[in-house]
Amino acid sequence: MADVGEVLMSVLSTIRVPKPGDRVHKDECALSFSSPESEGGLYVCMNTFLGFGSQYVDRHYARTGQRAYLHITRTRKTKKEDENNSGSGHPPKKKPTRLAIGIEGGFDVEQELYEEDVKVVILPDRQEVTSEDLATMPDVVRERVSLSMSGIMAADSVSHTLQVQQWDGEVRQESKHAADLKQLDNGVKIPPSGWRCEVCDLQENIWMNLTDGKVLCGRRYFDGSGGNNHALLHFQETGYPLAVKLGTITPDGADVYSYDEDDMVLDSKLPEHLAHFGIDMMTMEKTERTMTELEIAVNQRVGEWEVIQESGTTLKPLFGPGLTGMKNLGNSCYLNSVMQVLFTVPDFQSTYVSNIDKIIGEAPSDPTQDFKTQVAKLGYGLLSGEYSKPAPDPGDENGASEPRGDQIGIAPRMFKALVGRGHPEFSTNRQQDAQEFLLHFINMVERNCRSGPNPSEAFRFLVEEKIVCQQSQKAKYTQRVDYIVQLPVPMDQATNTEELQEAERRREEGDSSAQTVRAQIPFSACMAALSEPEMLTDFWSSAVQAKTSATKTTRFASFPDHLVIQIKKFTFGLDWVPKKLDVSIDVPDTLDLSALRATGQQPGEELLPEVAPPPLMTPDVEVKAPVLDDSTVSQLCEMGFPLEACRKAVYYTGNTGIDAAMNWIMSHMDDPDFSAPLVLPGSSSGPGTTPTESLSEEHLATIVSMGFSRDQATKALRATSNVLDRAVDWIFSHLDDLESMDVSEGGRSAAESEGGRDPPPGPRVRDGPGKYELFAFISHMGTSTMCGHYVCHIKKDQQWVIFNDQKVCASEKPPKDLGYLYFYRRVAD
Repeated sequence: MADVGEVLMSVLSTIRVPKPGDRVHKDECALSFSSPESEGGLYVCMNTFLGFGSQYVDRHYARTGQRAYLHITRTRKTKKEDENNSGSGHPPKKKPTRLAIGIEGGFDVEQELYEEDVKVVILPDRQEVTSEDLATMPDVVRERVSLSMSGIMAADSVSHTLQVQQWDGEVRQESKHAADLKQLDNGVKIPPSGWRCEVCDLQENIWMNLTDGKVLCGRRYFDGSGGNNHALLHFQETGYPLAVKLGTITPDGADVYSYDEDDMVLDSKLPEHLAHFGIDMMTMEKTERTMTELEIAVNQRVGEWEVIQESGTTLKPLFGPGLTGMKNLGNSCYLNSVMQVLFTVPDFQSTYVSNIDKIIGEAPSDPTQDFKTQVAKLGYGLLSGEYSKPAPDPGDENGASEPRGDQIGIAPRMFKALVGRGHPEFSTNRQQDAQEFLLHFINMVERNCRSGPNPSEAFRFLVEEKIVCQQSQKAKYTQRVDYIVQLPVPMDQATNTEELQEAERRREEGDSSAQTVRAQIPFSACMAALSEPEMLTDFWSSAVQAKTSATKTTRFASFPDHLVIQIKKFTFGLDWVPKKLDVSIDVPDTLDLSALRATGQQPGEELLPEVAPPPLMTPDVEVKAPVLDDSTVSQLCEMGFPLEACRKAVYYTGNTGIDAAMNWIMSHMDDPDFSAPLVLPGSSSGPGTTPTESLSEEHLATIVSMGFSRDQATKALRATSNVLDRAVDWIFSHLDDLESMDVSEGGRSAAESEGGRDPPPGPRVRDGPGKYELFAFISHMGTSTMCGHYVCHIKKDQQWVIFNDQKVCASEKPPKDLGYLYFYRRVAD
């Protein structure tokens, strides 16, 4: 074997020192979930800065010829039990006092103590070079290698850069109004206690405007509690921007809100501003919960959290293949729950996990940026059982205690960074909607599986919408692709109405001991609400060439192998305040949807003529801008809806007023193009005029992969300004139009089904009996999709298992009535 110094000299030209912008992967293997804490440690290539576990480093050497690696191993330090420990080996859980992660007083994150060992390893013989060995080598070798070693260790790892472990919900900026805030000399002096809203006499959630001293109640919260918005209304009338929450003032500060900046802010001149109204900040005591304390309380709604997490019982931890926990990377429980369920589906297992060797063998030079590689890596990590081992107990030096629910598990940092890259929401550490992430991930699978098996086909199905003009009795049939059934919740069908009314009466009387009563909604009522015809009051009928009423009926044109049902728990109250419906629904273990299969055009039924409605246009042919009621658009925007959605609502309801526009918005909120720009028929910059050369090749390939021709894909993208989701919907809404094209058609109209002609090829959808059994469900705890926590329950070998991030346990009482997303699989007749 050659002298290690000579070997190191021979590879010196390949050893690089990390520069700003270099991606250093020193926490996670690019092809597995090995880390410096794993057996064998992690090998970081000193040229590409990619990390590899011991089972993959030789493969990287064989493919690239790179020989020099920095070998990093970490060993957990023994944690001495201190005087604050509870005696059980676990420190007592502290109640969070700060809306933060990884910050003193915030929610706990793991803080392990490790001893680190670092050395250079030269392949293929795995010759080792320590820092002490370098001291005896020539200066040119010692300096170059030492700089590379220190540079790699000092660099922020990619996982740290992309996944900030410390998150603080209380970081506030200085208000732009604080320095020069106008304060009126109106003689108003505020007493130190006994505050009431000057409008409604409310005594809680009271705010004082720092300009004129008006004492008014705050905003209404998501759940309907809180104030009556009088402080906000005062700002809208006067423009006075800053208000302080009375009862939160202490010598250390107070809650200050800027209505103009729409955020909690800092006011460096707060003592001066308070003194103007006779308030001595140094003598005030806290009597009200701060906004942070309220947010923490809202996000720990005890009744719901305890039931869904089954925290009232001692659950048996489970370990082994398919029973691997996932670390929460800071509000990533939505991702964890969705991916646990998806890798229970055979299509995802066979596409990614069964082919992992082939996928890794074909991976590009940087596998951290390859979608198939990272999905296969995640799937193998979840199903193999290699990482399904009890997490070491820091207080148990001998390993003699019973296994805890927590696992070593896997931390999907690389996967989360890749699937969230470029997305305004999934690239952040904020909580997200599991349903939105599921659709986002399916969309990525569609784009990356243009050739070969596409596992998302397991969920893909066709929906048939039938619209019948009530005046002419003529019908129109359209089809569209979907992946999720959105089930409405008819609150008026609750079976415990009297209990709900009594609980509401006690709440209004201020009875704090009143228990929360959850509305009991029959699943059959939800299905009836889905299947019953919907009345359309402003339908433009091509048969009568005027607006009239119509009915819309939705049915399944095909039944998928796996059916996803979303319970539409998130809605708006009568005052347009967003809220989550606290309901219990008796979701069944088996489901028969056969009665909801579409029938297509009936014998003797006439179809509506294919004539477009007259567009709302200005006389100016060049501009062709829509004539919209600006006041209605403004009112909708003030309610918090996106501008483009408001413009479309007014346009498509023909400027008929706020009520019609609001109904349109509520009916289309779940549309994929809800907030996309308004595209006008025939406009010079709109659909139909997009030149072919400007169309996205990626979008074209995606549509073609669904079974349509390139010409059809081109026409659809031109008609929708190159927006992929809208183009797919457009195709299924214009199948009759596409029949006139001199190419093989995509999809099949209802008329063709009856006509006996050989149908043209359509989108690849699977079909079969509409009978299903429940195998998984995802539950949400909290008042909004933007906060709270997700867990999932999955049926494994006839046993329900709860996956709560790193905890994987046998479920004793799966709360099937409180789920948000339900997953069914087809059963044979």
